[in-house]
Amino acid sequence: MNILVAAPSKREYANACRAAEHASCHNYTVIRCGIGKAAAAANVVRALSTATQRYDAVAVVGFAAGTLGFHQGEIVMPDRAMYHDCDIPDGFVPEITDPRALAGKDDITVFTGDSFVNTRMVRDIKQRFGVDRAIFDMEITAIAIAAEECGNIPVVAVKMISDVPEEGQTEHSYDEFVDAHADFGPLFAKLEKYGE
Repeated sequence: MNILVAAPSKREYANACRAAEHASCHNYTVIRCGIGKAAAAANVVRALSTATQRYDAVAVVGFAAGTLGFHQGEIVMPDRAMYHDCDIPDGFVPEITDPRALAGKDDITVFTGDSFVNTRMVRDIKQRFGVDRAIFDMEITAIAIAAEECGNIPVVAVKMISDVPEEGQTEHSYDEFVDAHADFGPLFAKLEKYGE
């Protein structure tokens, strides 16, 4: 299987490149898609549209925040993605607000927005969307929309929980965790089972 791996930050990209070298079940092409919705979608579209081969899937790997119940270092493969920062009346623009299906096996929503979430934001998102557990990133939903526009290419996300804001962890906790967890072997071990 040919898989385009999208890693947002410089650190995530470096970690993904190292892990991909040791993975053998699929053919991986790793790109640094950039941080945030616009950069991630644009770079994934460019990679898909200029590729000399057809990709069977897009995989988004890296770090994510989680709600209470998640623990730092836990690996999650959510099965749906949606924006948390769209202030649009319910049902008015479904192509933006509706959840996107992901190829993950975990019954978890990843909420995407252009900001690091804090305790207040996490509680607000949980209340607005009626969820108890979720993870948060800045790219996946935009990448899912981009892959859909480029021929309905499946998207799988493999994320390591880096911080739990409701436990008082902040961007500083995130930074310390990311520096100490450069081994993406466990993420690629999950990705290696994709398609089974």
